[in-house]
Amino acid sequence: MPVPLRPAVSALPAYVAGRPAPERGDLVTYKLSSNENPFAPLPEVLDAVAEASRAMNRYPDIANTRVAEALAARLGVTPDRLALGTGSVGVLYHLLQAVCGPDDEVVHAWRSFEAYPISVLLTGARWVGVPLGPGAEHDLDAMLAAVGPRTRAVLLCSPNNPTGPALRHDEVLRFVDAVPDDVLVVVDEAYVEFVTDPAAVRGLEVAEGRDNVVVLRTFSKAYGLAGFRVGYCVAEPRLAQAVRSVALPFGVSLPAQAAVLASLEQEDALLARVAELVERRDALVAGLRERGLDVPDAQGNFVWLPAGPGTTAVAETFADAGLVVRPYVSGQPGDGVRITVGETEANARVLEVAARLGRAGTELSEPPPTV
Repeated sequence: MPVPLRPAVSALPAYVAGRPAPERGDLVTYKLSSNENPFAPLPEVLDAVAEASRAMNRYPDIANTRVAEALAARLGVTPDRLALGTGSVGVLYHLLQAVCGPDDEVVHAWRSFEAYPISVLLTGARWVGVPLGPGAEHDLDAMLAAVGPRTRAVLLCSPNNPTGPALRHDEVLRFVDAVPDDVLVVVDEAYVEFVTDPAAVRGLEVAEGRDNVVVLRTFSKAYGLAGFRVGYCVAEPRLAQAVRSVALPFGVSLPAQAAVLASLEQEDALLARVAELVERRDALVAGLRERGLDVPDAQGNFVWLPAGPGTTAVAETFADAGLVVRPYVSGQPGDGVRITVGETEANARVLEVAARLGRAGTELSEPPPTV
């Protein structure tokens, strides 16, 4: 008889990672499926990683002391409010493990970050997905109505991955103040450095003075450290300590800690790259709209193309042109394609393909013409 698995584990949906770009002899291919930063690491960061790797026979600092101190100074918080982990999603897993259990519920928008249902189900809790509203945005009124006596946490993704819009600061304040004080509200700001909307939520301000609000952030996107998996949360000290207690010991490696410290020292150069990606993003959104495609507001390093039942065909059309994008196919309303802002040449080719897709309206109901 096989070893039985927990029902929660058996029921887990698979996390679908972005596919790599295949090598082709006829053209250069681009991976636009994983929201990665297309710029190569800075030399100063590479040097710090190489130096740290000389001590790979030693365990890393389990408390991430130097990183926490540098990050606390950067954010204007005390180190005891920080907990680090293997990417912001790793920190989310630990956070929900600390507060959720069987028969609890976690409310979040859907479609949103694909790891949310997995992180909830691992605790034995149930996820309550609230459909996005117009413009592919969170419907905060509907989410508030979904909060009930079993709700232990609410997840807010801003900008929303994969659709792009950011939550508005004043609306989030009203939402948080209407949620019971014993319900955790997680403001996931994995793409915060790319946000240019002045009305967008400012997570750290929302968390100030509210012990039930936690902010999630990552070094994967703007700082270009996706391969090292370093994320963190800002929380009140008791919650932060709970996350650190649940976390896998030595989760953030020695080279990863060195990369974060070097990146914070080189932040001006890295944020200049972010500014360039924002310009490319805005140009990509404008170009897609000019070609008749319905693209919602984009505040991350990606754009969203609603495609409905034509989603698979749209993704294949891009793939035929050497562009690997990320299709979201469920057979339900709201399916579409996420396209990461990439190299200048890749973005130009996206617009070339978009010209062949024709005017989409709200969704591409028919398969597009082949490229």
